[in-house]
Amino acid sequence: MVYPLPRQHCADGTAVLLCNIVSVETKCVISQCLCIVHVKMADEAVCVGPAPTNKSYLNMDAIMDAIRATGAQAVHPGYGFLSENKEFAKRLAAEDVTFIGPDTHAIQAMGDKIESKLIAKAAQVNTIPGFDGVVKTAEEAVKIAQDIGYPVMIKASAGGGGKGMRISWNDEETREGFRFSSQEAASSFGDDRLLIEKYIDNPRHIEIQVLADKHGNALWLNERECSIQRRNQKVVEEAPSTFLDPTTRRAMGEQAVQLAKAVQYSSAGTVEFLVDSNRNFYFLEMNTRLQVEHPITECITGLDLVEQMIRVAKGYQLKHKQEDIPINGWAIESRVYAEDPYKSFGLPSIGRLSQYQEPINLSKVRVDSGIQEGSDISIYYDPMISKLVTYGATRAEALARMEDALDNYVIRGVTHNIPLLREIITHPRFISGDISTNFLPEVYPDGFKGHQLEADKRRELLASAAALYITTQLRSQKVLGSLRVPSSPIECNHWELCVELGEGHHSMEVTKSGNVYTVEVDGGKVEVSGQWNLASPLLPLTINGTDRMLQCLSRDASGRIVLQYLGTSLRVLSKLAAELNSYMPEKVPEDTSSILRSPMPGTVVAVSVKPGDTVAEGQEICVIEAMKMQNSLTAVRQAKVKNVHCKPGETVGEGDLLVELE
Repeated sequence: MVYPLPRQHCADGTAVLLCNIVSVETKCVISQCLCIVHVKMADEAVCVGPAPTNKSYLNMDAIMDAIRATGAQAVHPGYGFLSENKEFAKRLAAEDVTFIGPDTHAIQAMGDKIESKLIAKAAQVNTIPGFDGVVKTAEEAVKIAQDIGYPVMIKASAGGGGKGMRISWNDEETREGFRFSSQEAASSFGDDRLLIEKYIDNPRHIEIQVLADKHGNALWLNERECSIQRRNQKVVEEAPSTFLDPTTRRAMGEQAVQLAKAVQYSSAGTVEFLVDSNRNFYFLEMNTRLQVEHPITECITGLDLVEQMIRVAKGYQLKHKQEDIPINGWAIESRVYAEDPYKSFGLPSIGRLSQYQEPINLSKVRVDSGIQEGSDISIYYDPMISKLVTYGATRAEALARMEDALDNYVIRGVTHNIPLLREIITHPRFISGDISTNFLPEVYPDGFKGHQLEADKRRELLASAAALYITTQLRSQKVLGSLRVPSSPIECNHWELCVELGEGHHSMEVTKSGNVYTVEVDGGKVEVSGQWNLASPLLPLTINGTDRMLQCLSRDASGRIVLQYLGTSLRVLSKLAAELNSYMPEKVPEDTSSILRSPMPGTVVAVSVKPGDTVAEGQEICVIEAMKMQNSLTAVRQAKVKNVHCKPGETVGEGDLLVELE
């Protein structure tokens, strides 16, 4: 059995194909072969080329060579790249190798969004109004968009996973969207064809899991709510949806099965719908592969979807009937990304995982990943680190477990989106089920700024930081548990400190009795106790009688402490140090109006200016591709280009100087 997991490559940049393993699915960003967990689990691992996708995971010849070399009898395609490529399935069939997925007819019919929409209409599935053909040029795209009426969605015909998708509200955005979508589609899928359809404003994204065999049997395995997204990519999913009633659920499920039967589908697949506020639903696309978020369906139905795919590929009939499919409990999945959530809800981050600890010790928590401590996160593939899944008898129970799991997830070495994930699942709108695909821009119109602390939570944070600071100071005075200078005075048990949090300064008095610190701050008193194991990445504390899990992400000699307690950074100083600090000169911020720096690590795809050019405010200067997404960087003011420090094809790091303006 060959299982070509996407998004993996070795330390030297070569991609890895795994053989004789089918029980692990992952979507991650690894660059050290020896640090990939499932490579260690595999009986054989074959390099299929260098990191660029067109030389490895889109290189059918290299993958076919690996299949022949290992004598594999079947291939599970994983999630991406060739998983929905009919030519790959045909080549496998020609060599009598089983493709663990649907046949080529279904892949072609549903993989092409234009053809799939026509088939869906014929199968009496609700569809979105739009243009049912291939859009060939930017000007043709503008004319079609004007005919449909703005806003419109421009998307890759062969796409998926949010790649090659743009929302357009006017002619200019349509031209720009056509260019970027076609480039992303070619890079991700080897197919730059696009289609345009009406954009349904403020919808929910709800999908139906289907399972069909080669004997004409097909089931719908309930729904997954996937409305929490950024850049058309899912961030948090749950099953079932809080929004669907039994009637709508059945109607969506039956239409999904109608579509599967219309193309003689056999395997696991997903039919995606947009659902408006009146529970009207419209066919979006069908993914003819296993979805990243399939674990939450497994949790509530008890079915192993990968096992079912293998059984169907072998020719067995389905073991279950529609009335056998339950909804037992509630499951939630958070996609943990190597991204900076404070930049456009998540721009890519790279680096080595200096510490990595999954919260799998907690009850009813599942983590699907392929990494471990020491793995490298690279620029080449999707930024997902893992899929964090929690399950409970009720939604409230699943959410509480997710909150605990996020607090106990240790990731060091790269910036990650756990602060954003925690904010989402604890937000009143999410808890009440009042969500749509516009949730993030609506809740955070100025971008994600971190948790806005209420007065009691702020006091808890300030007190915890002060207690941690004093614990660190006391430990530094000792060697092997004894004072460094035996003749020094008895330990102090009273301190006056100043904590800088944002723009605010908070004076406090701290006393210590045993392992308990009592902190007077902002007119309140807080008691903080714990074991204070400073060598552990996790700090289980009791704050005013309530158990909390904190993480100290970093601390330095200046007193700056970064705590993962609702994702906050602060600095703790003694009273004297705080007084002296007022005399320190402040660092003058860099004037960013005259320079353009890369906001993320990536590859320069295009440079649109040269020295001497005059650029207008908002004009594109260059395009950076990071983890398969293209990002246009623009001028913040009208100016003349002084110097250009990059060229197409170059790799740049976050903060690298790209262009200087006069």
